[in-house]
Amino acid sequence: MLSNAIIQKVIDELGTITKSDFAVYDDSGIKIIDTADIQVSGDVLAQFVESMADSQVIGPNIYFKVNGADEGSYVVVTGRNDDQAHTMGMIAVSQLSNLMEAYRDRLDKTGFFQNLIMDNMLLVDIHNRAQKLHIENDVRRVVYIIETKNDRDNIAMEVLKSLYYDNAGNHILSVNEQSIILIKDIEPTTTREEIADVAETILGILNTEAMINVRVAYGLTVKELKDISKSYKEALMALDVGEIFFGSKNILSYENLGIGRLIYQLPESLCKLFVKEVFGDNKPEDIDEETLSTVYKFFENNLNVSETSRQLFIHRNTLVYRMEKLQKAIGLDMRVFDDALTFKIAMMVVDYVNYLKGAED
Repeated sequence: MLSNAIIQKVIDELGTITKSDFAVYDDSGIKIIDTADIQVSGDVLAQFVESMADSQVIGPNIYFKVNGADEGSYVVVTGRNDDQAHTMGMIAVSQLSNLMEAYRDRLDKTGFFQNLIMDNMLLVDIHNRAQKLHIENDVRRVVYIIETKNDRDNIAMEVLKSLYYDNAGNHILSVNEQSIILIKDIEPTTTREEIADVAETILGILNTEAMINVRVAYGLTVKELKDISKSYKEALMALDVGEIFFGSKNILSYENLGIGRLIYQLPESLCKLFVKEVFGDNKPEDIDEETLSTVYKFFENNLNVSETSRQLFIHRNTLVYRMEKLQKAIGLDMRVFDDALTFKIAMMVVDYVNYLKGAED
């Protein structure tokens, strides 16, 4: 049903414009708003609700029904029973009816897209339902997932609705307490950079203006409604891969996950076998933090010993000592490209295995 606040706002504004008085009751007889002290008998109201009449003059007032099917029903009561009051009452009924229809369409579209991303619809149902809801099929779309990291999901939802209106080819829905989905129509000429800019805008607005800490992930562009679930799943994967391998990133694109996307799709048994092959009887977690940070900085500097030692403020020989210490432990020389690549991938696989272990716990 429509919220009482919306009904109050509409009737208040209508009363001010028309200089007329109204009262609105729900179908159970509870008064929602009364712009004046209109006296209404509960028995009379109940009898009118049960009657077949859509409007009726009863005593000093005119009663009107506003039928909304699944959205509930309302009764509008005017403060007078003359011709002008009848006209104003019909206007009030029209306003509320239009609001209820818009509300129903919004709910229907939300339910449609929820079922769509969850793969709960047959292909023929997708086309038929989309046609009834006036949703175009052959439109390019991208799915964004906005993951909130606190309990301010409602605020984030309102901010997003103010940024991306439903009637502008955008559909916003919530799937759980910490995720909001934006399904956005895009033009055929829209570039990758422009798609990424949307994520940047969402992150910037929510972080700086709403003070909400979020991560934004998005999938690939799809051209048909039936493929929206694919883009949604890609965005979900981007969130997971980002959590495992790119913890500092707040914007994650499915097409820019690199080798992390490949590792994420490997069987756990194969990952464990690879870790065993690289580290042997040694445990990756036994590598001390100092050595690990040194190696990662070495990778950042493209295996340049001089530049790495300069950035770490250590002597070149100290850096070499740390590399040789690791080489003795696992048999890989970080100064050799193939060995460095093997170690880098192995540590990513270790992160993935630990992630799977944490999910099981």
